[in-house]
Amino acid sequence: MAKARKKSATKQPRRASAAQSSNHPSGARFTASELEHIAERIIKWSDADETEVEIDATVDALTRFANNSIHQNVAEHTLGISVRAVVDGRTARATTNKTDEESLRRAIAAAISLARNQPENPDLLPMLGPQKYQKVTNFYRSTVAATPQDRARAVARVCKMADAANQTAAGIFTTGFVQNVLANSKGLFARHEHTRAEFSVTILEDNSSGWAKANSADILNIDPDALFESASEKAAGSREPQELAPGRYTAILEPSAVLDLVGSIFYDFAGTGVLDKRSCLNDRMGKKIFGDNITLWDDVYHLLQIGAPWDGEGLPRQKVLLVDRGVPKNLVYSRATAKKMKTKPTGHGFTLPNEFGEAPMNLVFSGGDKSVDDMIRSTERGILVTRLWYIREVDPYEKVLTGMTRDGTFLVENGRVAGGIRNFRFNQSVIEALANVEMLGPAVRAAGEESFEMVVPAMKINNFHFSEVTKF
Repeated sequence: MAKARKKSATKQPRRASAAQSSNHPSGARFTASELEHIAERIIKWSDADETEVEIDATVDALTRFANNSIHQNVAEHTLGISVRAVVDGRTARATTNKTDEESLRRAIAAAISLARNQPENPDLLPMLGPQKYQKVTNFYRSTVAATPQDRARAVARVCKMADAANQTAAGIFTTGFVQNVLANSKGLFARHEHTRAEFSVTILEDNSSGWAKANSADILNIDPDALFESASEKAAGSREPQELAPGRYTAILEPSAVLDLVGSIFYDFAGTGVLDKRSCLNDRMGKKIFGDNITLWDDVYHLLQIGAPWDGEGLPRQKVLLVDRGVPKNLVYSRATAKKMKTKPTGHGFTLPNEFGEAPMNLVFSGGDKSVDDMIRSTERGILVTRLWYIREVDPYEKVLTGMTRDGTFLVENGRVAGGIRNFRFNQSVIEALANVEMLGPAVRAAGEESFEMVVPAMKINNFHFSEVTKF
């Protein structure tokens, strides 16, 4: 099973050249100058004390398949224009998806009217002036150029392979791009665009299933054939699953499973979360609570990350060391939270107004040099997990989560995969799990179903608590 996974996981993305990223993508609904002109008109027409305009334009296309055939192909262009007005220390926001003068003026008037009816906000800070941003490059013309025929050919190959293996395939293949503009009446102007592609496949065979998924800014980094091979092998390898007793096992979590487990901690590194005592890191900052091999950054500039180099207010994002060799070192801060906590903002604030403050949205774990096969070979008895789902928080302060394994759960005995097992429910503290990591794989861009994409390694975790057996 590891051969197909390795092929997909270790393939590194290419960076677009400056020429590739600077030109406007063909097929876009709006040019960059058109979006800029919309923002300029709104700011010019507004009589609020301060005005902010956020524009998001997206082009997305999706090919969906099930029962070994394509059954849906859709594409959409969407536009969101959000206007925030500040009047006498009060702020509010209104949105529209229309660009005619009447609609834009109506959005301005709505934002101003709403602001006047809000209570005065003592934490509201003046809008930012012009900023300088570090360049990020996650726009790929190869993704923009992908056609429905390209997606259909890839899906057709997967469905044909599933037919040949007497299996049933279902999933999606999506491509698209996003354009963002942020501007305000203080002279701030920021523009960013990025592409995105994603392939997900679930394979069914009798009473077993397998799953694989990949996400990248560059479609050339996605290998549907390799993803099928991985999911197919998992489905075939988990036929006639045996039932194991619940308990504490060594768990080998593939990157997607790690992603959905550790993704729950992102808000705990928010200054607002700690200030409001909603974080599992309250009274734990500066103390060693994870293993020596756990180091975590928030880094939008990482090669495998996707995102704009500014936050919801236009402040440049900083690369922040969150955990250093098991010790939580730093939090992230919006401007208002930083002022309250007497520190400097880090460029992680959400769009205003909001009640959450900020959060790190580009998490990057440091990895190791052990493959999943290495982890299997070193394990006398354990559980290999493809992915997790239906995850819910049980105890926010100890970060205890519950959820289930799915689409490929295997018994490992004497250094080899011994066969499929029925899925488990788990009740596990993320803090405890990250203190018990024995091995790390290379960090990759992982895609799951319960959390946003981030850069994580596969992990071998000791004493993982599988609390109950499911019936599938």
